[in-house]
Amino acid sequence: MKRQGDIALGFSPQQRQRLAEIGLDEDALAGTFESAEERDARYEENHRGLSRTNVERLDTLRTERRRPVLRTVETVLIEALVAEGFVEVATPLMMGKGALAKMGIDEDHPLWRQVYWVDGDRCLRPMLAPNLYYLLSHLQRLWPPPVSIFEVGPCFRKESKGSNHLSEFTMLNLVEFEPVGDATDRLRSLAHVAMEPLGLDYEIVETDSGVYGATLDVEVHGIEVASGVVGPHPLDERWGVTGPWAGWGFGLERLAMMQTGGSRIHPVGRSLVYLDGARLNVQGTRPASYPAAGE
Repeated sequence: MKRQGDIALGFSPQQRQRLAEIGLDEDALAGTFESAEERDARYEENHRGLSRTNVERLDTLRTERRRPVLRTVETVLIEALVAEGFVEVATPLMMGKGALAKMGIDEDHPLWRQVYWVDGDRCLRPMLAPNLYYLLSHLQRLWPPPVSIFEVGPCFRKESKGSNHLSEFTMLNLVEFEPVGDATDRLRSLAHVAMEPLGLDYEIVETDSGVYGATLDVEVHGIEVASGVVGPHPLDERWGVTGPWAGWGFGLERLAMMQTGGSRIHPVGRSLVYLDGARLNVQGTRPASYPAAGE
């Protein structure tokens, strides 16, 4: 390790923050240097290169892709599920305290402290599952089995500031009620239905959830991108749902992060600071060949 005196000489806190914002990976951020001059020269070199990369990504969005990766991931998943026979639903963003209580989330539950309350009885939904449970309580008697539905939409939690967490994030929850065959086998096959068109290598691992208990997770390079569970489950009775089912919840920003090879989730999320993974406050000017406004 390079040292100046007895102190390791790395990027300054301000330099680290800026380079992380524009896309320098963790290994490069942890580098050390022989002198402040070497450090500052490396900072300027990285800053120029990463600024150029951000500008190029913005231009690719404008001229080629036209849609952020987050939205293309959403489209791919929707098309795959509709082709599988699933029906898309749309439910409210606000949720009542009673719906959380039916999920076992009360003032003693860790998730309670992450909820954004609108007033004493309503909050911005921290998950989609309660609304899908409510729909299933009716559709189980109105539609023939299997009842296959999904929803895509924003959820809100006072999450930690880790590189894989957001306070506003996009979930895709799917559930198939009374699937044909074994529910766990169907759960695994539905993971393939969602992940195969994204072209991401993944593995399914057993884990635990604070709401459902034993679950299966879909992981990409060790990062959880989805959590799944099968029923009957002890929560079902509270919703009047009776019968086997299989369900997954996918985090779309994490999938977008994996597709772009990034190590931080914030650039691919909903933002006014980033656009499709590119930082907006970087050095760059419109090339002379671009037409001016109104031309």
